[in-house]
Amino acid sequence: MKRVPGPHAPQPAGTAGARTTAPASATGLANPAATGPAAPDHDLRALFGQSSALFASLAGPAHMLETANPAFFETIGGPERTRTGLPIGQLMPELVEQGFITLLDRVYRTGEPYTAREARVLLGIGADAREGFFDFSYEPRLDTGGNVMGVRVIGVESTQVKQAQRLTAEHRVLLEQIARQAPLADVLDGMARAIEDLAPEEVFVSVLLADADGRHLRHGAAPSLPDFYNQAIDGIATGEGVGSCGTAAHRRRPVIVTDIGTDPFWDAFRDLADKAGVAACWSTPILARDGALLGTFAMYHRTPRAPQDADLALARVFAGTAALAIERHREEQARKAAEAREKAARDDLAFLLEASTALASDLDATQTLTRLAASCVPRLAPLCAVDVIESGRVRRVATAAPTRREQDLLASHIPVYDAADDAVARVLASATSEVARRTPTGPGPWHDLGVTGYLCVPLADRGRAFGTVTLLSTGEYSFDGHTVALAEELARRAASAARNARQYTHRHALARDLQAGLLLPDLPRVPGADVATYYHPAGEGLDIGGDFYDVFPLDDGRWAFLLGDVCGRGAIAATTTALVRHTARAVAPLLPGPEDVVKAVNRALIKRPGSHGTGFVTLVYGQLTPTPTGLAIELVRAGHTPPLHLDTHRTARTVDAQGALLGIAPDAHVTPLHLHLRPHESLVLYTDGITEARRRDGEMFDDRRLTDAVSGLPARPAAQDIIDALTHAVRTFTEGEDIDDDQAVLVLTATEPPTAPAGPAPE
Repeated sequence: MKRVPGPHAPQPAGTAGARTTAPASATGLANPAATGPAAPDHDLRALFGQSSALFASLAGPAHMLETANPAFFETIGGPERTRTGLPIGQLMPELVEQGFITLLDRVYRTGEPYTAREARVLLGIGADAREGFFDFSYEPRLDTGGNVMGVRVIGVESTQVKQAQRLTAEHRVLLEQIARQAPLADVLDGMARAIEDLAPEEVFVSVLLADADGRHLRHGAAPSLPDFYNQAIDGIATGEGVGSCGTAAHRRRPVIVTDIGTDPFWDAFRDLADKAGVAACWSTPILARDGALLGTFAMYHRTPRAPQDADLALARVFAGTAALAIERHREEQARKAAEAREKAARDDLAFLLEASTALASDLDATQTLTRLAASCVPRLAPLCAVDVIESGRVRRVATAAPTRREQDLLASHIPVYDAADDAVARVLASATSEVARRTPTGPGPWHDLGVTGYLCVPLADRGRAFGTVTLLSTGEYSFDGHTVALAEELARRAASAARNARQYTHRHALARDLQAGLLLPDLPRVPGADVATYYHPAGEGLDIGGDFYDVFPLDDGRWAFLLGDVCGRGAIAATTTALVRHTARAVAPLLPGPEDVVKAVNRALIKRPGSHGTGFVTLVYGQLTPTPTGLAIELVRAGHTPPLHLDTHRTARTVDAQGALLGIAPDAHVTPLHLHLRPHESLVLYTDGITEARRRDGEMFDDRRLTDAVSGLPARPAAQDIIDALTHAVRTFTEGEDIDDDQAVLVLTATEPPTAPAGPAPE
């Protein structure tokens, strides 16, 4: 629809020259981010203009124009039609076909007035014709005798009111789209099309969006401009003299170029504009509430043209609407970006936690690095290899790939430790990550694997690299800073887990070797005795326990046995254990009996260096002698749990020899006790880890359950049967819970003496 310009000619006072201004509240429009000095109310008045009253007096049946006010002539076509004395049908021939002359004839003939509301009228002929809407009335002119002598025409043009209604409707649609967060492209495209439809002349609307830094403008919407033009100006810089839009963005105020063909701002774009068929461009910056640049709003024309107030007002109103849409879009994008970052951070944390759990789930260094490779694929890269230094050479310990063939190819390649052209060698030397968008330097199955880039991250221990994690990309995949940071954090955790696993392995081997040195590798065969032992350290066996036992022969056919408990655990306890055992073995052949041996052990404990520990020791030490009727035993108990004597009737009695702890006082007060084990009777020695074993409610296994366990065996149990029954009872009581103290048992069972060979037959 073409808009009718508001009248500018002066009008006479009185009814014919009255003006009415469309109230701003009637439009329903608001301009939240109007640019330039004009206030919103001024923009609305410029858009909707003023409605002027029209008056004309016609005479006779030919409807001769006798007189009319300036507003009438301004409305029907300007100076060339400012004539009187002609029939109205001759002055305005376009009214004939539209039926308005027929209406005049009826009013003249009948004398009855005619009134119309928002009547559509085409004014002018051909290309100059325009559409208008009018409220008018035809009233008969009467002479003194009451006869009709002509027709009086009175009207008000409502074209701009009609346009205001359309503009209000279009604007409301845009605001509704913004409120429901419609895509920005849809809002801007709809806005451009609405303005192009509302403009009085043919106009092309373009919206460009500013980058975050405000230095460049990107295509936003331009539905009627050619694609080649939109593509050419997409990304233009903001700056002085860069077309209308670049300059408006730079100046932060409207820039009006009425003739592109002569304006220096368009020197670099004149050929492009000529090809697109545009000759004028008015650009208005789109500014945020804080004044930041959001983009530009431009109106193009095919011919050189200067804007009227209504054009500038329209640009300001819709630039404000565009600002609202763009700010809402940016806020939504910022919210989504923040949510995406938060989700990515949660995903990264979950990945690291899951990977860390997997890395720490096995205390084996090789298995840890195997899990590291598996964690990286495909989360961080399609391919992964883990290499470590062993004995001065690089060894590939783990690989991960989508297929078995790719994994085998990757595993077959071993980097060269001292090769300058090998990425693994460089990272091992520098302990610094290396990333590249190309295949690794040096030989390798890169072509067969389709490798296009790599990221090599060190596995470091106290600043020195002991291995690397190499991630390999294929196809279009590439490593960004986020992936690098995630890989480095995972490598740091993997290095810590591998170090802990290696330390565990070393400590476990040390504990195993030391424990083996402190315990009997194999029990000796003791004549006349069935001997069985049991040892179970607390925890996972990484520390040396404080419990110990030993059985060894003496020179005169006797055998020595001992079982004891050292206060504490670990290396200090191990030195004390070794001191007790080795002292007993050294002095037992030289001293007459157990009491003397135990006193010698006590002296050794008292004189030990402070660095070797100061804890006390409990001990049962004895000597046995095989006899034809069993085992003769002499023993000493130094503060230890009392042994049990299990007779052939499966009755268990406590062997309560008196004696104090060792390693506390210089004089060891102990009392020897003599005991005879007949065949199938047993002596059960144990540490307090057995009787003090606890279940979940805190109750201890205690002496009563110990006695019940060994007393409930079938007749004539073997030494190992006694141990099996006792340990089974403890495990059942504790319900398989880990024990918190070492457990040791030594069982001596007298066996049947050998049968004497039969003598010679009597003669």
